[in-house]
Amino acid sequence: MVKKKTSKIAKKKTQKKASAAKPKTQKKVSVATPKTKKKVSAAKPKTQQKKALDQARAFALAAAKAAAESHCSEIVVLDLSGKSPATDFFVIATGTSDRQMRTVADEINEAAREHNFQRFGRAGYEQARWILLDYVDVVIHIFDSEYRDYYDLELLWGDAERLTIEKKIATEGTEI
Repeated sequence: MVKKKTSKIAKKKTQKKASAAKPKTQKKVSVATPKTKKKVSAAKPKTQQKKALDQARAFALAAAKAAAESHCSEIVVLDLSGKSPATDFFVIATGTSDRQMRTVADEINEAAREHNFQRFGRAGYEQARWILLDYVDVVIHIFDSEYRDYYDLELLWGDAERLTIEKKIATEGTEI
């Protein structure tokens, strides 16, 4: 019995020696070379930001125009660029009825497609007391008159620049 134990021990030792004698396959280690950084002029990102801001402004004015054409009142476009980290423009309008407010929201969504803006979120569409359409750079608020007076977003963003909306003379002689 002692022989068997020594033979097992001897076998293990010889296996260890044999495995130590075998050359281990070495993993190839790749040395990362530093990537060259391209020099980008400071003007390029600013022009891209300006272009995006101009596109957002054009869409905000188009949304305001769509609201005006659908007989919304008290339409205001606020330029929040540099003042709000969340968005660049607010469009605020007051609707006359829940059906009219939903129609305005749908028409603004069509204008967004024409200006290559995708809606990020929509809230209040079913109740139609305050419909919020979020296009990231432009946020549209369509209120009924009670909610508009209560939330008074213009007062909240009183330091924001108000953009002028093209006014048209309607056939009845009233100003839109």
